[in-house]
Amino acid sequence: MTVAVILIIVIAIVGLAALVAAVKIVRPYQRGLVERLGKYKTTKDPGLTLIVPFVETMQLIDMREQVVDVPPQEVITADNVVVSVDAVVYYEATDPQRLVYNVADFFTAITKLAQTNLRNLIGDLELDKALTSRDTINTQLREVLDDATDKWGVRVVRVEIQRIDPPPEVVSAMHAQMRAERDRRATVTEARGYQEAAIARADGEKQSAVLAAEGRREAAILDAEGDAQAIELRAKADKLRLTMLGEGEGLGTKARLTGIKEAGADQKVLTVEYLQALEKIGDGRATKLVIPAEFSALLGTVAAITEAVRSDDSPDEVRPKGGLPIPDEQERVDLPASGNVSVGGSG
Repeated sequence: MTVAVILIIVIAIVGLAALVAAVKIVRPYQRGLVERLGKYKTTKDPGLTLIVPFVETMQLIDMREQVVDVPPQEVITADNVVVSVDAVVYYEATDPQRLVYNVADFFTAITKLAQTNLRNLIGDLELDKALTSRDTINTQLREVLDDATDKWGVRVVRVEIQRIDPPPEVVSAMHAQMRAERDRRATVTEARGYQEAAIARADGEKQSAVLAAEGRREAAILDAEGDAQAIELRAKADKLRLTMLGEGEGLGTKARLTGIKEAGADQKVLTVEYLQALEKIGDGRATKLVIPAEFSALLGTVAAITEAVRSDDSPDEVRPKGGLPIPDEQERVDLPASGNVSVGGSG
């Protein structure tokens, strides 16, 4: 192999190497930082890029969101409790030029910056407040880191506190306090439950008693009204029945006597019929009596009949009373003259 062939091969190899060095590919999530002879020249966007080999160099900067794990550290709270705290920081590059030229070791710088500010924030809070204010601590720490890293071409997206670990004795005391607080809440809740149940039962009994009393009152009123209406209706019915019975009996008797009179009966027969009619009318069942207009004449007739009966009888005739037997002749006693006898008191 001649020297010319070797020279051609060397030149070809060098040209190929130069071509490979000149062609650069920038990925979509990257930016290419081009330097010429050690001096910043430009920043290349994603795609195929050609640079001058051996004169220009390109450094690829990842623009995606990155995470930095802040190692645990001991922090003293405002109430002098030593706690162990660690966190994670999420950031993304906004300016690759400043990220490369303004900070030498970005990861170490942001880690130390996060630890320092985290120690300051936790040190201003008491333990209970620090344990319950993680969102506030995260927001304040993110704002501080974002302001500090702005000159580095980085934006801090968020900061998350992973753990805040108190000492074991403090944890035991917190657990005891938590159990006591839960027992107190359970006791209070149980007492409130009993109270509400007692109030509900009392209200229910009160409403039940009120409703029962109202029901009894309304039932008594309805019963009384029903009894009153029933009595009134019965009284009206009895009155109407007795009135109609009396009127019917009076009219019937009057019609019977009128019929007898029209038939030509003598005065004695009429008198007897009148007396029988009056006996039926005055039997006590009717409340209204119908007395014929001829009642005054009837009395005269009764008196005449009585005199007629007495005139027909002999004065010495013995008339037993009430169905008693007639005494013998020797048992009879002669009475004094009628003018000297007084009956029932002084004559």
